[in-house]
Amino acid sequence: MRIGLFFGSFNPIHIGHLVIADVMADQTDLGQVWFVVSPQNPFKSSKTLLHEFDRLKMVELAVADNFKFRASDVEFHMPKPSYTADTLAYLSDKHPEHEFVLIIGEDNLVHFHKWKNYEAILDNYGLYVYPRPQVDRSRIKVVHKNIKYVESPMLDISATFIRDAIRNEHSVQYLLPENVADYIRFKKFYQ
Repeated sequence: MRIGLFFGSFNPIHIGHLVIADVMADQTDLGQVWFVVSPQNPFKSSKTLLHEFDRLKMVELAVADNFKFRASDVEFHMPKPSYTADTLAYLSDKHPEHEFVLIIGEDNLVHFHKWKNYEAILDNYGLYVYPRPQVDRSRIKVVHKNIKYVESPMLDISATFIRDAIRNEHSVQYLLPENVADYIRFKKFYQ
């Protein structure tokens, strides 16, 4: 089976993530999309991150009703910070029955040439790229036969905006799955 790997801190997972994953699972050759919860993104500060197990729990809640989605904690067992190239190699060794593809936003493609072993990712796995608002395509330096652009809605939803809204006691009703919003309220996250 061909699996799309959607990496992120998912702090928290929101409707934008789920819409992108649904488009990838429904409108491409992917059999499943695995949400890979990153304990620590090498390009982001970790001080605002919830504990990795809390973020994994939110992803599990968000994807529980879709058989094409799966939450993955694979990077929890790897050296930190985690690098996508290492995770892809590990998953390929562990699951030789699957073929893996990386799902990224067009904004990440702008800096993709700075990623560890980016050429190997392109050659051995490939990218499914979804559009992002306000991306200057002239800044994209990577061109490769294994990059596939997938049309999808451009939902510019920010986890930072959601965290700030929760902290300021504003509604996030339509930004999060209901069970994720309930879990955040129950655990008093982001207050």
